[in-house]
Amino acid sequence: MSDSHWPDYYAVTVGRPAWGPTVDAAERFAAEGGPRPAPRLAVDLGCGAGRDTRELLRRGWRVLAVDREAAAIDAVTAATPEADRDRLQGVIADLDTFEVPRCDLVVASVSLQFLAPVAYAAMFGRIAAALAPGGRFAGLLYGDRDESATDPAYTCPSPDALRGYLRAFEIEAWFEREEDGKLALGDPHHVHLVEVVARRR
Repeated sequence: MSDSHWPDYYAVTVGRPAWGPTVDAAERFAAEGGPRPAPRLAVDLGCGAGRDTRELLRRGWRVLAVDREAAAIDAVTAATPEADRDRLQGVIADLDTFEVPRCDLVVASVSLQFLAPVAYAAMFGRIAAALAPGGRFAGLLYGDRDESATDPAYTCPSPDALRGYLRAFEIEAWFEREEDGKLALGDPHHVHLVEVVARRR
C-alpha cells in the first residue's frame, strides 16, 4: 500500500472490531485469573487505527501501540475513549528495528508482511525474548499462498516456516483461511491468512 493511502485505510478500519486472535488471547488471560498488581501490558506491532489496541484497553490492559506512521498513532489516540487514554502509549517506530519491551502479550495483525525476510525472522526472536513464560503472541499473518507472496515487497512465509518461528511457544490456536476476497479499501485480493495464538514456554 502506498503511503498516500494510509489515511484512507485508517478511516475505513477505525470502527472495525478487534481481530480474532487478539480477542482469543485476551480471553485466555482472563480465564487464567489470579491476582495482578497492575494491568497487564500488551504491545501492538503495526497498530494501524487501533482496532486491537482499543479492545485491549477496553478490557483494562495497558497498551504500547507501535506504528511507523504518525497518522496511525493520531488515529488510535483520537478513537480511544478519554477514560482509557492513561493506559495508552503510542510510539512511532519502524518495526524493522523496534525492540519489543518486556510485556505479557504481543499482537501483530496484518503488519509483519511489510518486513524484509531477515527482519521478519529477527522480529520473532525479539518477540520471544520480550515474553516471559506464560506470555502470549497473537498474530494474523500472511501465508505463502496469499496474492502478495508474488510481490518482493512482502514477506509471506509458509505455515511450516511460521511454526518454526514459533518454536519457543506452545501453539494454542491455529486457523488458516484462504479465499478470494477484498482488502480494506475494496481491492480484490486472494487471501491466505494464518490466525495464531501461542503461549511462551
